[in-house]
Amino acid sequence: RGDLPGPNTKLLCVVGSRKYTNYGKDICEKLIAGLRGYDIAIVSGLAIGIDAIAHRAAMDAGLCTIAIPGSGLGVEAIHPVGHVGLAEKILNTGGCLLSEFEPDYKATLYGFPQRNRIMAGYSQAILIIEAQAKSGTLITSRLATDYNKDVLAVPGSVFSKTSEGPHLLIRLGAT
Repeated sequence: RGDLPGPNTKLLCVVGSRKYTNYGKDICEKLIAGLRGYDIAIVSGLAIGIDAIAHRAAMDAGLCTIAIPGSGLGVEAIHPVGHVGLAEKILNTGGCLLSEFEPDYKATLYGFPQRNRIMAGYSQAILIIEAQAKSGTLITSRLATDYNKDVLAVPGSVFSKTSEGPHLLIRLGAT
């Protein structure tokens, strides 16, 4: 649903923790605001947390945003239900909702790794804001590595559980 960006638009996938910190929110908004004026679209999963922050920050910066939920795109199926309004705002600001699922497909646990596969494959680079050591965010980064995409990670406090994932990725060679 909606409009895909032009063929020359660079696609940056921004993902992170559902249980984000103030630092994660602030850095996500700051990094995306810094992209204002560039031909870049932000891709994310419409999930609670960093994904939703990334979509909103993109719209605030005048960038296109593409939401890839782990559900179908019918209003009754959008997951999470609390983000139906965000999905509509994405469409109303020239963005796009993208899914391989049937319109009425309700989200399931196995649908999210499928969705992560699309986000990683569709984007030129993946930016990890915050993630615990075992999380769906790290599934997306592993897929991006498998697809030979750039993986970018924001370091955080060594005391924060949500910094474990980015720090692991940086040790493994993420930018």
